[in-house]
Amino acid sequence: MITVNADGKIMVRRCLVTLRPFRIFVLGIGFFTLCFLMTSLGGQFSAKRLGDSPFTIRTEVMGALESRGVLRRMSDMLELLMKRMDILARLENSTDFHKGDEARFPLDRFQPAAGLMERIQAIAQNVSDIAIKVDQILRNSLMSAKMGDGRRDQCEVPRDPKYPDCAGKVEWMRARWTSDPCYAFFGVDGTECSFLIYLSEVEWFCPPLPWRNQTAAAPSPPPPPRAQAAFRSDLARLLELVGTGKESLSFMKKRIRHLAQQWLRAARRLEQKLKGRQRDQKHILVHIGFLTEESGDVFSPRVLKGGPLGEMVQWADILAALFLLGHSLRVTVSLKELQSNLGVPPGRGNCPLTNPLPFDLIYTDYHGLQQMKQHMGLSFKKYRCRVRVIDTFGTEPAYNHEEYATLRGFRTNWGYWNLHPSQFMTMFPHTPDNSFMGFVSEELNKTERQLIKSNKVGSMAVVYGKEASIWKGKERFLAILNKYMEIHGTVYYETQRPPEVPAFVKNHGLLPQHEFQQLLRKAKLFIGFGFPYEGPAPLEAIANGCVFLQARFNPPHSSLNHEFFRGKPTSREVSSQHPYAEDFIGKPHVWTVDYNNSEEFEAAIKAIMRTQVDPYLPYEYTCEGMLERIHAYIQHQDFCTTTSPPPPPRAKSPAMQSPPSVLALSPNATHLVWSPSASRDPRAWPPVDSLQVWVSETRHACTETCRRHGLVCEPTFFRFLNKKEVFLQLSITCDSTEYEMNHLYPAVAENVHECYLQKEPLLFSCAGHNSKYRRLCPCRDYREGQVALCRDCV
Repeated sequence: MITVNADGKIMVRRCLVTLRPFRIFVLGIGFFTLCFLMTSLGGQFSAKRLGDSPFTIRTEVMGALESRGVLRRMSDMLELLMKRMDILARLENSTDFHKGDEARFPLDRFQPAAGLMERIQAIAQNVSDIAIKVDQILRNSLMSAKMGDGRRDQCEVPRDPKYPDCAGKVEWMRARWTSDPCYAFFGVDGTECSFLIYLSEVEWFCPPLPWRNQTAAAPSPPPPPRAQAAFRSDLARLLELVGTGKESLSFMKKRIRHLAQQWLRAARRLEQKLKGRQRDQKHILVHIGFLTEESGDVFSPRVLKGGPLGEMVQWADILAALFLLGHSLRVTVSLKELQSNLGVPPGRGNCPLTNPLPFDLIYTDYHGLQQMKQHMGLSFKKYRCRVRVIDTFGTEPAYNHEEYATLRGFRTNWGYWNLHPSQFMTMFPHTPDNSFMGFVSEELNKTERQLIKSNKVGSMAVVYGKEASIWKGKERFLAILNKYMEIHGTVYYETQRPPEVPAFVKNHGLLPQHEFQQLLRKAKLFIGFGFPYEGPAPLEAIANGCVFLQARFNPPHSSLNHEFFRGKPTSREVSSQHPYAEDFIGKPHVWTVDYNNSEEFEAAIKAIMRTQVDPYLPYEYTCEGMLERIHAYIQHQDFCTTTSPPPPPRAKSPAMQSPPSVLALSPNATHLVWSPSASRDPRAWPPVDSLQVWVSETRHACTETCRRHGLVCEPTFFRFLNKKEVFLQLSITCDSTEYEMNHLYPAVAENVHECYLQKEPLLFSCAGHNSKYRRLCPCRDYREGQVALCRDCV
């Protein structure tokens, strides 16, 4: 056991009492010195960043005399401290020498004190040296500042008609430049010149200052030739890019692995079809906003509990398609990663990006779109044309245009982005105003198809619904179905059977995807109870040889009468649980009946049991179909090239004549087509040869009008219809013609012979109808099994 004598204890206590306050005081002085030097000298070095801003130094120069005075006072204080320590040491030494037995301790006891005094003396010398160096720096800075102060102090807000917002922006900066640290990051220090430099060089509201031209950077060399995209033959690198750490990411990677061979075969087929066509490699950022912690990430915890997987299915397929097409990808699922990849400056998101956007395209969702707007400042408006928004249910133009949505009552929490409507990409082709992105279902080879047909159980049904709430209130339908078929479910449960699931149902619990596929391959019927809407499972069931039975909604569900659609940026009326299956597939694979009519429901079950169907998968939901579609979008869609708005009507002199129309009456005089004598822009996409102009009936949208003629509405062609001459070609009498903002225009009110043309191109819309108007509708042909593309679009 270690012992300590009484003299040692006394020495320790005296050292603590005598020396500890001085050590604390010295540490405090040192810390204060460090903070002061960082503050005083920081401006000297910060002036070196971002173009060597000249106005940071000026602030420090104004405090030069005060800075030197503080440093000198600190040096004097340290010298005084050293003298007092020396006096105390001598006093204590003389006292200890009069204590007989303690005479052996003073030297050892005050060695720490002597060392402390040496350190204090060294600190004082260092502070003195620093004061001399700072004095020299400040003198040099003051000399340099005096040369430019005459010019910088005379900065005045320019009155240039090309920059009408400059004065207002300077006024705003005067009042709020400290509201976000990003302004200081770019060199703003509260002076008038710093405002003007920022507003002319970082933002673009003011003209460049003439005296800044001397330091302007030399023009950058032309960009090197773009690398060419080459189809990839291995998905291993993509699995690394997707990352780890979330159940949702694990689900997506499992799906990519499961479909890998189908993706690779499809890529080889498309490569042969394109015959070596040149394709520029795009730099693409994929930011899955709904998986970020900032958006709540409600999906990842529910992956293993029966939550919706449709969005993750689609994102996994998008990643696979973009990667196999040979483009350069970055994948982010956190806000921090997004900020780093975009080059967001520190602060609250009010400033532009620090560098030009390094990505040609950004695929994200509404959550990611909101995050980008919040953190990109003015750069969001500049680069939003490069964004593609994955939007399950679609966004109609009336909801997308901020001013119009606000004035006409279409504003929702998800709309008003002022994007081109085709930048929104949907899961199903239900909204021609948006681009159809889609997803893929597993394809079967010939052997698998024969095996499925031989193993089908004609009296087996699987219910569409993994959450117990979907089964609630469906006892009547289930009782009728149970008379004819054995019912299977895949409802998630933790400890016991969900009470909503009847005892006669064989519930397998939540199944992995491949086991669910095996269940579908045995079943005859896949039945939906009205929810979820428009998911991928019905297509997977049909692809595995099932008949899909679903409910018809009367009246159709929409934002006007159903809580699920309320707040979504669409007025679309959903006539069944899965409108795509009803409209584009239909019988014998899809049966849509009124579930409120028990007799109709029971008759449909009997008819389905007698019906034999083969596995069926539309081409647009195969791997090759999706690759072909995304390839066409990347090659041809360009929303960054501005198009001029429709010209306002002008009075014409009798001598003036309208240019010849690019449209001509069809041979049967029922509609307009592209005139054979009109020129064709080879870069136009879709090709104008596919255009047909039809006039709708009242209460009919252009979507329905084109479908009735075996066509699809093509909003890109509205610009060719938005002319008064088109009404004349269609023998429509116009007593007056007005340009207005309305998502139903161009249109005619025939009862009063009033014609209306569209004033705002972003409002061209295939959706919408009114009992007052007959609309002019641009239609086009489409490839069989690929409604997103015309016959000559690839």
